[in-house]
Amino acid sequence: MSHQGYVAAPPYSQAQPGMGAYPAGFGPGPNQHMYGHYGDQQQAFSPPLTGAMKSPVSAPGMPPPPAPSSHYSPTAQQNGSHPQRSPGCLDWLWSSSTVPVPKHGPTGSASHKAAHQSNGCHELGKLRPGSHAEPSSEPHSAPAHTSPCYGPAPGPSWAPPDVSDPVTPGRHANGWSSNGRIPHVWSTKCRPPNVWSTNGRVPNAWSTNGRIPNVWSTNGRIPNVWSTNGRPPNGWSTNVRPPNGRSTNGWPPNGRSTNGWPPNVWSTNGRPYAGPPAPGAGGYQQLGPGPNSPSGYPQQPGQFSGQMAGGQMAGPQHGFPGAFPGAAMAGPPQKKLDPDSIPSTVSIRHPTSPHMHNLCHTLFLSYVFPPVLLTQVIEDDQAKRGGQIYATNIRGQVPPLVTTNFTVKDQGNASPRFMRCTTYTVPCTADLAKQCQVPLATIIKPLAIVPKDETPLYVVNHGETGPIRCNRCKAYMCPYMQFIDGGRRYQCAFCNCVNEVPAFYFQHLDHMGRRMDFYERPELSLGSYEFTATLDYCKNNKPASPPAYIFMIDVSFTNIKSGLVRLVCDELKTLLDKLPREDGAECSAVKVGFVTYNKILHFYNVKSALAQPQMMVVSDTAEMFLPLLDGFLVSYPESRAVIHNLLDQIPDMFADTNESETVFAPVIQAGVEALKAAECSGKLFIFHSSIPTAEAPGKLKNRDDKKLVNTDKEKTLFHPVKGVYEQLSKECVAQGCSVDLFLFPSQYLDMATMGHVPGHTGGSVYKYSNFQVETDGEHFLRDLRKDVEKPIGFDAIMRVRTSTGFRATDFFGAVYMNNTTDVEMAAVDCDKAVTVELKHDDTLSEETGAFIQCALLYTTVGGQRRLRIHNLSLNCSLQLLELFKSCETDSLINFFAKTAYRAILNQPLKSVREILVNQTAHMLACYRKNCSSPSAASQLILPDTMKVFPVYMNSLMKTAPLVGSTELSTDERAHQRLAVMAMGVEDTQRLLYPHLIPLHNMEVDGSEVPAPLRCSEERLSEGGVFLLENGHSLFLWLGQACPPDVIQGLFNLPSLAHLQPNLSTLPDLDNPLSRKVRSIINSLQEQRPNSMKLHIVRHKDKQEMLFRQFLVEDKGLYGGASYMDFLCYVHREIRQLLN
Repeated sequence: MSHQGYVAAPPYSQAQPGMGAYPAGFGPGPNQHMYGHYGDQQQAFSPPLTGAMKSPVSAPGMPPPPAPSSHYSPTAQQNGSHPQRSPGCLDWLWSSSTVPVPKHGPTGSASHKAAHQSNGCHELGKLRPGSHAEPSSEPHSAPAHTSPCYGPAPGPSWAPPDVSDPVTPGRHANGWSSNGRIPHVWSTKCRPPNVWSTNGRVPNAWSTNGRIPNVWSTNGRIPNVWSTNGRPPNGWSTNVRPPNGRSTNGWPPNGRSTNGWPPNVWSTNGRPYAGPPAPGAGGYQQLGPGPNSPSGYPQQPGQFSGQMAGGQMAGPQHGFPGAFPGAAMAGPPQKKLDPDSIPSTVSIRHPTSPHMHNLCHTLFLSYVFPPVLLTQVIEDDQAKRGGQIYATNIRGQVPPLVTTNFTVKDQGNASPRFMRCTTYTVPCTADLAKQCQVPLATIIKPLAIVPKDETPLYVVNHGETGPIRCNRCKAYMCPYMQFIDGGRRYQCAFCNCVNEVPAFYFQHLDHMGRRMDFYERPELSLGSYEFTATLDYCKNNKPASPPAYIFMIDVSFTNIKSGLVRLVCDELKTLLDKLPREDGAECSAVKVGFVTYNKILHFYNVKSALAQPQMMVVSDTAEMFLPLLDGFLVSYPESRAVIHNLLDQIPDMFADTNESETVFAPVIQAGVEALKAAECSGKLFIFHSSIPTAEAPGKLKNRDDKKLVNTDKEKTLFHPVKGVYEQLSKECVAQGCSVDLFLFPSQYLDMATMGHVPGHTGGSVYKYSNFQVETDGEHFLRDLRKDVEKPIGFDAIMRVRTSTGFRATDFFGAVYMNNTTDVEMAAVDCDKAVTVELKHDDTLSEETGAFIQCALLYTTVGGQRRLRIHNLSLNCSLQLLELFKSCETDSLINFFAKTAYRAILNQPLKSVREILVNQTAHMLACYRKNCSSPSAASQLILPDTMKVFPVYMNSLMKTAPLVGSTELSTDERAHQRLAVMAMGVEDTQRLLYPHLIPLHNMEVDGSEVPAPLRCSEERLSEGGVFLLENGHSLFLWLGQACPPDVIQGLFNLPSLAHLQPNLSTLPDLDNPLSRKVRSIINSLQEQRPNSMKLHIVRHKDKQEMLFRQFLVEDKGLYGGASYMDFLCYVHREIRQLLN
């Protein structure tokens, strides 16, 4: 069986052990329990199960699906499966029409012209350039390319000879011509193949004046890597003694002939070839301009002399593919081609020499093989589905990418803004799921913001009766329930139980068996809606109270001296006017309270009747209690004057303090006690600066030990100190008390422990190292404003129900699990997501499909108790092909990130990284074995929906928590781990593949933002300006040769040399360039959940090291392979599995 896929690499030899940060051999996974999905070790791949492929069908009780359009056919909604719009070489690379390689025969024979039905695998090395087969009728077939540079030339079709061909006269067994001409595998009558040639010339994109490009040739002759003056290398000539004691009588090693093309292992001076040459003195260069140069790729000067950290390697190194002991540089320095502009459809057979394997491997990686362009996949999905209406009435429909702008029309399934899945076709059996190794999971963001151009969620109120629910499984009424017996009963879609319809809810059925009020009731026709909860859903059967916000400020010496206390107090005077409120309410119902602390705690009475605020001190932190009941939590509009008076006095009251020790756990305990006394839920905003060392419960000590890094005990660095903080988390969740922590450390403060309570109560942790008001103040205030104003729900409990055959087994997020089914969250805001792993417990039916219902019970900011329901229907199949077609890469990497970050609490980092690679290899090997057409083992074939998955996985393995480096801060690693555990799909996608936006050549008068580039050092130019953002960090990179007019427009300075270091803001200048750049930055700041501090860095500045670590396609700054090397290693693992 075949399916559209992607062949990501040419036939190169196996990667060498020790690649990048991977240990030699890397080998199979450890003999430990594999976290995440079906954590088995390497498994044999059995043939795929058979069964009929199903077309999309409507969910039961829903209108029939409309005729599939060009944009919304279920088969056309695969993640990243859209035709490319890149330069011609990429159109060839990603074409979906493939032709099998026939037995060798005369060029242009019928056997060479035989067409093959599209197998959907973009096989680099199996395309037959120049062939005139009929285009595939598959929806994803690439259109015929008409580029003048890369279009197929007229003339006889060409295909490489088969590997199994017998040796013919004048041709060696290894496939090289014996007449001194170009290798026969690339030649037809001594001409290059049609994919590179028109009438025997090289395409313009590779040539000047029709000659072979100078990177492979001198004066149009054979590449000088393999030849001098068109002759065989000297290592094979009759005048030079070959190395390693080989014959000196003109006979090459192994008795090969000197009349033709021997294996190209030896250089022009008789030494082994060492791989691609190092860049010249000018650094990396691209093709120069000229009449025949490819459009869209202007010449860039050699901007990086030497090797930059994180960049491409200047030739093979020991431990990397293509390197071998004793390798030496050979030949003069050669230019490096832009990998995106090289046609990559040439099939080359593996030579017999082991060194030739390395040579072909290195040449292809450095010159021919272009990696998958994630930015191109994103652009194509935006071009195809951006601005469109995404209707949710088709079961198992794959939504647009998270990076695509689209409008959702709810017609029976939840919006992808609320729920996304790793695959939208579930395997029917556990064995099939175990075989494919694709994890089954859904990522739920229950309170996600609904855009203004989409319909807000309807609220259904059934009065005292409450929502209609199944008597057996307690699932809520939804579009999947089947009404029977004239509408008097309904069958539950989740447990198949038949329930009586209450009298008040009865309605007749139409001729299709659908209720007459189908479109009048949101719970029957929509995928997402809310119910008003009755007293049965409230604590102690009492109505809920509006929540409270308590601001708790550390007034120790450090915070007073830095100016933080005054900054916070001044901001709160205006920020409290923007507390969240119910839709349509005139003012917020949220109450506020204030506490300051160092070694002791100060509570403030801000009752509206007082003329001055009153302070009450609690010095006994071992037995924390609330010293006042009336006047601590108040309505801000009523007590505005008293609160402003207090905020004015706090900085002055502690201006002369010398107290440097602080407490922390008693502060949280005080907040919990205050909410208990008020019988309400709420949130604590804690502003803290140092590790709590004062004698009190929760006292911490410095346990940062760099000697533990890269040992089996490294996992202890991520574990919180047990005891006090675990008990605090439990108490906070029980009371509905969420904790948001703003940290301002200048040294280690044990983030793993201090972040434990926020990480289990639905809270957030914000960190500002070495805080300075001048440079970090605005960054902090933006975070504070977003955090206070965002939509949020309190005292929440979430339950995920599934139809018979599979169930939710594990949950990842800022949640607390008191049992195996109820997900408890003290608070859940619009940015928090929960990843839910699903597993089989029975066989699923292809006919009925699979259903998921997420029910969230929470208290609104107005004090109302509500139930928010999200429903999603998925397809089921016995075909592995259908599963891979429905995969969503962005959701997959979210799942893998969270499972890996949990696993590092129990397993060594080395084991976790190995498991990630093994599971990646198992998934891709399963697709290769069961879903793709037969092809050479040397080809890396990826599912079309997962062709960018290796990019994300390699980036994940280079993130701080998974990199064992003593140069990384332990607190920073723990902080990133906590942040990712609560992220949604779009946030992890952005974190793992930042946006690199060129600003130097954009239209300053238009409103469009330039398309992002690949995150690689090769995309930078000395004369360019680039903006990089990943949702948490923001960089403005300036090349050394940046034009003076650009510097003048952005900074009002004559040149880059006048720019001061460590700038974090752009001046407000009245010119088009400045306005456009600031507009782009402000737009990004508004769209992201967190504020991003702007770092302005110049090329070769010290700060540039921070910038380079986000160029995720390059070699990691603290370890980790480049994207190219990671692909090689994964391919090697796949081949071992298949063999």
